[in-house]
Amino acid sequence: MDTLICVLGSGKGSWGHITRLISDGNWKDVYLISNDWGKEKFAPTKEVNWIIINTNMGFDLMKKTVLEKLPAAKDVSVNFLSGDGKVHMAVLQAIKDKYNNTYKLAILTKEGLKFY
Repeated sequence: MDTLICVLGSGKGSWGHITRLISDGNWKDVYLISNDWGKEKFAPTKEVNWIIINTNMGFDLMKKTVLEKLPAAKDVSVNFLSGDGKVHMAVLQAIKDKYNNTYKLAILTKEGLKFY
């Protein structure tokens, strides 16, 4: 597994899922998209790369901010369990622009880590 990209919202209820997703996978790189508060409060179990956004910025600026910081990667997995719709839409469009629709959705299930 190469790169995991996750949205990390301000609702702590989803943080356990993100923590397990990071620790259960054998990721080369992990990118967390969040705001300053999320970066300050979330304690990842291993080194991550942060893409900091302001959720009040407009859609195009948010997408541009994310797009500019996404890595060049071939095997990309994404998780949208945390966060809100506007952020998800901006991240999804940035990922689509960067990776030409070649990504997988990664999620933890009762059977463990699954990809779709």
